[in-house]
Amino acid sequence: MSDLELRARERDAADPLAAVRARFVLDEAVYLDGNSLGALPAAVPGRMEDVVRRQWGSLRIRSWDESGWWTAPERIGDRIAPLVGAAPGQIVVGDSTSVNVFKALVAAVRLARGTAGAEGGRDEIVVDATTFPTDGYIAGSAARMTGCTLRPVAPAEVPDALGDRTAAVLLNHVDYRTGRLHDLPGLTAAVHAAGAVVVWDLCHSAGALPVGLDEHGVDLAVGCTYKYLNGGPGSPAYLYVRRELQDRFDSPLPGWNSHADPFGMRADYEPAAGAPRGRVGTPDILSMLALEAALEVWDGVSVDAVRAKSLALTDFFLECVAAYAPEGVVESLTPAAHAERGSQVALRCPDAGEVMKRLIGSGVVGDYRPPDVLRFGFTPLYVGFADAERAARILADTLS
Repeated sequence: MSDLELRARERDAADPLAAVRARFVLDEAVYLDGNSLGALPAAVPGRMEDVVRRQWGSLRIRSWDESGWWTAPERIGDRIAPLVGAAPGQIVVGDSTSVNVFKALVAAVRLARGTAGAEGGRDEIVVDATTFPTDGYIAGSAARMTGCTLRPVAPAEVPDALGDRTAAVLLNHVDYRTGRLHDLPGLTAAVHAAGAVVVWDLCHSAGALPVGLDEHGVDLAVGCTYKYLNGGPGSPAYLYVRRELQDRFDSPLPGWNSHADPFGMRADYEPAAGAPRGRVGTPDILSMLALEAALEVWDGVSVDAVRAKSLALTDFFLECVAAYAPEGVVESLTPAAHAERGSQVALRCPDAGEVMKRLIGSGVVGDYRPPDVLRFGFTPLYVGFADAERAARILADTLS
């Protein structure tokens, strides 16, 4: 047994989160793709059996009241809140990340201009130039609809790009390709100093590291729930609206579910109070309740402990790659500094797509981003140090 294998065993034996792994359905593969789709929490299948057979099958429409379906978007939002550093009453669950980005960004422009639809000097939306493509597409559409100019800017250059014209800024907390963690506190403060409104995309950070939405005064935030929150494929996303802004949050999608009197069926629209004004249509109950069951894996788990293990895991994986891989074949794109690293490692190598296929065939599941990036996501709730060592060893064999 090599020194690295021995160290991995010792660290797993001392890991305070090791027992959480049993809360998931796993096999012999090393699963390092939780930054795309989290593993299945063991409680979900049984819960969905009850939802389908009893709540839907027996109670039917009574479940909107008796099974708590109607209040699920806010109830589950409150369950997510401590994982992103938010007090209750500020997060609503529902719709996709893309839809929530649209709602948040248009509302941000309206907030910056003072009143809904008001014309004024703030006619520019700044967007992360390295963003996931959908965020860029949505930002472009929001800019056209609000009469704004879209300005793509690298996150590090955002402070210098802000000015009197800036209405809203859309940023990613963690870069989806490289795993770089951006400076949420500093960038939020810079946006506020310019008199603009900030929207953060938390898809690659929520459930992997502390976010501190309330602490840092974030205005609006969105995120998916199928990555580090393990909600399942297509599980609903969420929208955070800071409490002080809720009475001025003007959604561009005012559906009946966000009405102050949804069953009044009135022709005029009056937004609900608080986070529910971020709702749109009928909640997607089946996937929403699967998410609620999945979030039970967080019982007794602190985000700080998850972050500590995440950094230790990614440090150890990078050490193993450096020890095992042929020299000069792979290059890490993920920052070495902890303050700049999310919970994934991105490695550049030739023929990365074929390399990942071979890795998956050998029992190491990560993913690939064109043209040459291997991505390995480390979900501390179920990934251990022996997994990291094994993955690096098999990667080295694959590259040899």
